[in-house]
Amino acid sequence: MLKALIVDSSAVSRGLLNTVLQGGGYDVVGQAHTSSLGYGLAAKHHPHLICIAREQVEDGNDVVEQLRAELPKTLVFMVSGTLDAAAVQGALARGVHGFIVKPFKADTVLKTIRNTVIAIVKKQQGAAAGSAG
Repeated sequence: MLKALIVDSSAVSRGLLNTVLQGGGYDVVGQAHTSSLGYGLAAKHHPHLICIAREQVEDGNDVVEQLRAELPKTLVFMVSGTLDAAAVQGALARGVHGFIVKPFKADTVLKTIRNTVIAIVKKQQGAAAGSAG
């Protein structure tokens, strides 16, 4: 079972996303309301994916960069009610793998995560095949 971590200042958002992820078969190993607490939980539990709210990504603590350095195999998803091109580009540049849009729709959230995982695996397989040849 894949382990997930949720980092969002909104208890309502954390609760809803927790329900969606657990319903989709994920083991939610922790929830935090600040990026620093989220980082501590990530270091402790080594989740396969982290769903982190946009305000935590952009709070100046460089949490995404730290997570990517310490847990390079963990997938990072930014959660936001609004996504513009600049925010998406900035998040991708920091190492975010995918985006989950509020309000949450369970099937959309799970499909987003699944499609991102598949794309990354295919990219890794392509890189492995390229280096093997």
